[in-house]
Amino acid sequence: MPERDLPYEPGDIEEQVQLYWKENDSFSVTEDPDKEKYFCLSMFPYPSGSIHMGHVRNYSIGDAISRFHRMLGKNVLQPMGWDAFGLPAENAAINNKVQPSDWTLENIASMKKQLTRLGFAYDWKREFATSESDYYKWEQWFFLQILEKGLAYQEEAEVNWDPVDQTVLANEQVIDGKGWRSGAEVEKKRLKQWFLKITDYAEELLEGTDKLDGWPEQVKIQQKNWIGKSEGMNFSFSVKDGVLLD
Repeated sequence: MPERDLPYEPGDIEEQVQLYWKENDSFSVTEDPDKEKYFCLSMFPYPSGSIHMGHVRNYSIGDAISRFHRMLGKNVLQPMGWDAFGLPAENAAINNKVQPSDWTLENIASMKKQLTRLGFAYDWKREFATSESDYYKWEQWFFLQILEKGLAYQEEAEVNWDPVDQTVLANEQVIDGKGWRSGAEVEKKRLKQWFLKITDYAEELLEGTDKLDGWPEQVKIQQKNWIGKSEGMNFSFSVKDGVLLD
């Protein structure tokens, strides 16, 4: 009789395989000069409480790439961490009447459990959160170096202000004049804030963008627009008695 395909029962096999991976440190990486190195880093998630299908889609892609290169015999490092600093954590903590650190750590534990259950090939020994002092002390150090070099300065500028979340929003976070998270009407507000003088490096950044082989053209255009180099132009009009002439 011909063999019959057996149905895939995830509950019967996935936990056993994942336990084997954990007990054998299957995805922990150490230096190996005999293997080609490959680094696969997906954007760290914000620990908001639980993962959603957007997380599953994003990290499934990164995991497939990582596993592909591991099958090619490369020494693959795929780490995971948490983008855990910011006002959303503080606002959520205020709403739930808990400390921001407690709220963040509870969410990290919950999301880590979910990502682990999905079976992603992460080297969890390299896990960290950006809210940990061992991490952000270096961000503070780096900012001080920039400040000492005269590349950081303060000025007032107009921002998009969400009156509910009490935070500044990027243009991309304003949808039809409302905050993407709270739905509140966004206000224009002038605030004193820090700027970095990236204009000092505009030419170098633009030249480097043109050398990014393999990057989608629309992404390179976005980067150039973000750099925002503008040379301006001179023009003149013919006017008579306050009326523009053809």
